[in-house]
Amino acid sequence: MSLGEKIVSHFYRLTWRTPLHALRLRGRYPLKLLAVPDDPVRGDAARGAALIERSFTWRGETLPFGETGFDGFEAGQASLARAHSFAWLRDLAAGGDRTQSVPMAEALVRSWLNTHGDKISEPAWRPDNAGRRIIYWSSYAPLILSSGDLVYRSSVLNHLARAARHLDQTADRASVGLPRIAAWSGVVAAGLLMAGGNPRRAFGEAGLANALQTGMTSDGGIVCRTPGTQLDLVDLLAMLGRFYVSRKLAVPDFIDDAMARALPALMGVVAGDGGLSSWQGSVPVPRAEIDAVIEATGLKTRALRQAREWGYQRLSAGNTILICDAAPPPLGRVVQGGCASSLATEVSDGEHRLIVNCGGAQAGSLAKMPSLADGLRTTAAHSTMTLADSNSTAIHPSGALGKGVSEIDLDRQESDHGSKIEASHDGYVRRFGLIHKRAVALSVDGREVRGEDTLYPAERKKPQRATFAVRFHLAPHVDASLTADSMGALLRIEKGPLWQFRCRGGLLSIDESIWIDGAGQIQGTRQLVVSGEAASGGASIGWVLKRAG
Repeated sequence: MSLGEKIVSHFYRLTWRTPLHALRLRGRYPLKLLAVPDDPVRGDAARGAALIERSFTWRGETLPFGETGFDGFEAGQASLARAHSFAWLRDLAAGGDRTQSVPMAEALVRSWLNTHGDKISEPAWRPDNAGRRIIYWSSYAPLILSSGDLVYRSSVLNHLARAARHLDQTADRASVGLPRIAAWSGVVAAGLLMAGGNPRRAFGEAGLANALQTGMTSDGGIVCRTPGTQLDLVDLLAMLGRFYVSRKLAVPDFIDDAMARALPALMGVVAGDGGLSSWQGSVPVPRAEIDAVIEATGLKTRALRQAREWGYQRLSAGNTILICDAAPPPLGRVVQGGCASSLATEVSDGEHRLIVNCGGAQAGSLAKMPSLADGLRTTAAHSTMTLADSNSTAIHPSGALGKGVSEIDLDRQESDHGSKIEASHDGYVRRFGLIHKRAVALSVDGREVRGEDTLYPAERKKPQRATFAVRFHLAPHVDASLTADSMGALLRIEKGPLWQFRCRGGLLSIDESIWIDGAGQIQGTRQLVVSGEAASGGASIGWVLKRAG
């Protein structure tokens, strides 16, 4: 946001503490909910068991909590959002029997109400967290409302009513994308489950329809371009659909349409092992979580191969899946921690990842390592080309994305011999007068990936000499060794096939690298680096990956 927008947003949040906003939240509260929707996604039993043992875990971050619950957490933004949204109730329900989960759920809800129930502030009352909290408290009402304590039950129901009124005023001020979609989903959920809620439901559906239109691309991707957020979007829409089912009402067409577009886009960024590929700071969420959300939708569809607006291109043949980032980075106002990953490529062979991006800049495990998180956002942390060890899109000290890639030209070809993508970006034109073009072709049997990275002068710009490095980060279970002529490498996948790598146009070396896994943990690995210097006329680096086993 601009400085002016930040100031306006700050002062608006300050109004939450005024008597006027407190007055807006007053009113009657329901004596009961009209229905109890079921959650179509089963939680993680291991995370739930940890909660029963008073330990909160999420995406690599593990935090113990005491008698005051989550109050005083020193956690990353993702973990704080999960704590205040109560999405962990799903895990708690799966982590033990009711004699264990119910007392813990009630204790944590009591603690939260005592600390945050009357204090309207962020992140507890941030619109997206408030919207999700309405959804999860309603879905897990049997878990948190089993108590015979009428005062406690009244406090829970009163908060649901107050949170709904808060969202009536604030939902449309949430950030574009999933935050605004989640906020308006909370309004719709409250309208469906509270007596006399039909006007709020109609108001919420109008807001949600607009939030989906502005927060999703035409091909179904979330505007922040983060696969993990895309997963959350599909999950949220599946849950909201159950609210309508619980009231025996038809799900609105605009929600069904959003789901029908979002699911193929999600599947389009799934690697061969069934987990997410690593883009825009997302961790490679494992297959079990992906499959659970896909099953919850009840839809049968195929992975989207060409998402031109969302920006990911998918090639698949035989056991090989190749995913390429073929769009500029997302706008800074719709994402925190965006990455300079234009034209990066990931490759997997069946259940085995081969070429990856380091990924995971948003993992909770990096909350106390900001310099590492910043490093994972750079172009060098992705399997693509860098010039003069710089980013194709600037990353400012504030964390915001700056100038760089503004346009990508893309051409995709399909033939009897396989599939081919040719794409170029202008991220290095301002500084070096050079355009980076990447061509990647996958053979029809999936046993060969042939690529070429080209630098050529831009029009009306004087090109400059610059060093280059084309990086191929390897998955942790891939062992690499140089061939005798130092122009190739053997890539041995543990318990998997052998691949051969050959290159021309630069000097090949093997360096250290890291990869953030699905649990948000740092894994040591290696990377292939083809380096050299581009003359003023440009350079051409050819490479090929061939399956030998």
